[in-house]
Amino acid sequence: MTVVTRFAPSPTGYLHIGGARTALFNWLYARGRGGKFLLRIEDTDRARSTPEATAAILKGLDWLGLGHDGEVVSQFERADRHAEVARELLAKGAAYKCFSTQEEITAFREEAKEAGRSTLFQSPWRDADPASHPDAPYAVRLKTPTEGETVIEDEVQGRVTIRNDQLDDMILLRSDGTPVYMLAVVVDDHDMGVTHVIRGDDHLNNAARQMGIYTAMGWPLPVYAHIPLIHGPDGKKLSKRHGALGVDEYQKIGYPSAGMRNYLARLGWSHGDDEFFTDAQAIEWFDLSGIGKSAARFDFKKLENLCGQHIAIADDAALLQEIEAYLDAAGKLALTEAQRDGLLRGMYCLKDRAKTFPELLEKAHFILADTPLEPDEKAAKALDAVSRGILAALTPQLQNASWSREELEGEMGAFAEAQGTKFGKLAAPLRAALAGRAVTPSVFDMMLVLGKEESLRRIGHAATSETG
Repeated sequence: MTVVTRFAPSPTGYLHIGGARTALFNWLYARGRGGKFLLRIEDTDRARSTPEATAAILKGLDWLGLGHDGEVVSQFERADRHAEVARELLAKGAAYKCFSTQEEITAFREEAKEAGRSTLFQSPWRDADPASHPDAPYAVRLKTPTEGETVIEDEVQGRVTIRNDQLDDMILLRSDGTPVYMLAVVVDDHDMGVTHVIRGDDHLNNAARQMGIYTAMGWPLPVYAHIPLIHGPDGKKLSKRHGALGVDEYQKIGYPSAGMRNYLARLGWSHGDDEFFTDAQAIEWFDLSGIGKSAARFDFKKLENLCGQHIAIADDAALLQEIEAYLDAAGKLALTEAQRDGLLRGMYCLKDRAKTFPELLEKAHFILADTPLEPDEKAAKALDAVSRGILAALTPQLQNASWSREELEGEMGAFAEAQGTKFGKLAAPLRAALAGRAVTPSVFDMMLVLGKEESLRRIGHAATSETG
């Protein structure tokens, strides 16, 4: 059997973190078993569904690197097929025409509430003789068993039992002939060949109702796995008060997608004590048995820590490409060709300990800044008259250096000794000269990335500028 999973978001807003994790779990499960990962846009809510939201969802999945198989399926466009199944259920006697009006249903519930009975609507038309049917609009309802139990064998939640007398006769077709979402989901999953339904546990009760359609149609049930929701650090449902919610916001903040995938995978799923892992490892290891039953808590510090580790091991060219995508998403200026070249040369000394792209780009200030540099307040203090004199004396010593790390370290060490000081005393004015900052990558790394000509030009400029 080929494993087929699906992600089925509603296009009523951005792709939120919970949805992104659901998509990731489906993607990992399918990819780890040579299966298919399908995408369906559940756009039956025409009042709230927008093309912009659909585009945002697709863009979010693209940023996360969760490529789907086949064409994107629109649920709304399949309405005729959904209605066809409802009519088939009607013909089988597994569904019936209900002529009860909304006023009658409301009156039934109010009366039941006052009498202390269940307010679950019991249609008087369930077993009515078709000859008594009026010439009036009707809904089509599924005949749910009134006795016994519906059992959901869930891969995460375990065995879940619901009494059938707690389930109503679900509407399949509204009185205007349009199919309901609950019917559409089942028909689409069946027609798309979905074998595993991995989704949020807020859909657990839906599964019991949807199973009635599978059973009535004689269709095989999918494997269910209902995953817990994500909470904020305070244990409450994740919301805007906890920070960014949409996947697009995380890209704009500057998190690498590999780090985001790693963190989302660990959010409610575990593989032993492993925290940091690659996509290949996640695909190999991921299994439904590793998903916990309790809600996961979002932790920004853990996210940043993992992102830092992924930045550190990333391929330089791929990292540059993602940085450029971040700049575009965040509405920042694009890199010039010279800046791109400089970043690629310097990536080896920029990646270490940078947890986000803004942190990496701050370290790269010496590459990206316009020259002549304007030193910040701390750097300016390091360029007093004495320090400028030292830089002026150092410049001729560097003129004949071969510009290898070993020779630069030798020249600097010898110069510091001749000055009766230690290299540490030279570092602050050199940082200020080369980067205009007090906190930078190592002086030697900056000199190697900038090259001999540019390094000497900056040191010479700082030596003759009145900044201290």
